[in-house]
Amino acid sequence: MKPTPPELPGMPLLGNLLEFGRDRHALLTRGLHQLGPVFTIKFGTRPVVVMIGPDYQQMFFTETDKTLSIDKPYENLKAAIGNVLFLASKETYKEQRPVVYAPFKHEKMARYVGIMQREVTAWLDGLGTSGEMEVTAEMNQLVQRVAGSALMGDDFQKGIGQEFWTLYTAIGKALDMTTPPHWPLPKNIRRDRAKARMRELLKPLIAERRAHPEKYNDFLQDFINTRTTSGQLADDLTIIDLLRAFMFASHETTAGQAAWTIIEILRHPDYRARVEAEIGENVAPGAALDGPTLRKLQHIAWAVREVERLHPSADMLMRVAEADIEVGDFVIPTGWPIIVSAAVAHRLPDLFKDPEQFDPLRYAPGRSEDAVHRFAMIGFGGGGHKCAGMNFANNEMITITTLLFQRFKLELLDPNPGRNFGLGAVRPTPTRVKYTV
Repeated sequence: MKPTPPELPGMPLLGNLLEFGRDRHALLTRGLHQLGPVFTIKFGTRPVVVMIGPDYQQMFFTETDKTLSIDKPYENLKAAIGNVLFLASKETYKEQRPVVYAPFKHEKMARYVGIMQREVTAWLDGLGTSGEMEVTAEMNQLVQRVAGSALMGDDFQKGIGQEFWTLYTAIGKALDMTTPPHWPLPKNIRRDRAKARMRELLKPLIAERRAHPEKYNDFLQDFINTRTTSGQLADDLTIIDLLRAFMFASHETTAGQAAWTIIEILRHPDYRARVEAEIGENVAPGAALDGPTLRKLQHIAWAVREVERLHPSADMLMRVAEADIEVGDFVIPTGWPIIVSAAVAHRLPDLFKDPEQFDPLRYAPGRSEDAVHRFAMIGFGGGGHKCAGMNFANNEMITITTLLFQRFKLELLDPNPGRNFGLGAVRPTPTRVKYTV
């Protein structure tokens, strides 16, 4: 019988839980350096296996829905969002899959880029000609507006949008990995009340959309119109859960990465010069952005890719072993959770030259460091559950960066932000940027 992976020492009863809560990246990096690419940490008394490296990540993603369960580790998130996407069983996810992917068809993306440009331009107009902004908070609000308009339309934003986002915040605050989601804690009670109120707000909106489908063209209408694998239309509860899930995915992760993209470009003047020259060559002020134009902005796309590497949207992913699994010299017992960490794996020097450095040119032709292994970069997941909205998110970040750097001269006033471990991407701590026309 092979042994279980070696255990990283922790505190009595608590294990590694406190250090994980303070800085999970530092904890997992320490485990990698002390014990190797496969090791065990403890959440209290519960063992959790960590696997670092592209070969282990390949096994992690290709065995999902086989020997590894994706829905079991996320009970707290499922209680907040609902029985959809990877939070559902593999049978339910397969049934929902046509509905999930309907909004991301290629022909729909041009319209969403138009919405992104409109909302970003309105935000820039509201800033005036000069001032200071706290970029993390600004990205949070801007991405909310883009998500609301693209997912549920302008009428939603003008009508119930503000109350929706207030309810969304209450739901998000209930998320953690330390307490069961069914405990009658105040945060869980507020979560369930917020979900009930959300259903009250959205059901009349869905009823109107079902009655007049020809009047609307957004994510919500695609969810309503598209039939599942078995040919049925999704019911109201599934649609509401999908909306909540996509609001979470499109907001929590993109807001953090958009802020990091701006900060990292400003921290690196030589690369900033490349970005500004590229914008000047390809985007006339006031011109409509479209797919061909975005594809010309290669330096910005590489910067967004490098932010995915250094500040990944899904910095940690979990599964649960459905059977005893042999991994190298070790065995992972049935029922043990398994973690992969993009934030640690993306800094492996065997894959990425000078991995702590912001170097978007590592994706340029002739280097293409992310192509060394199919699972070297896992910021948007991998395999059959890879993020459906990856292109939407990348287009949004390219649009924000392009229009912001085109409009203003920018100065980073807080050049060394810390990391705030939030619900989605690890966001920068409050960071001030000065802007002038």
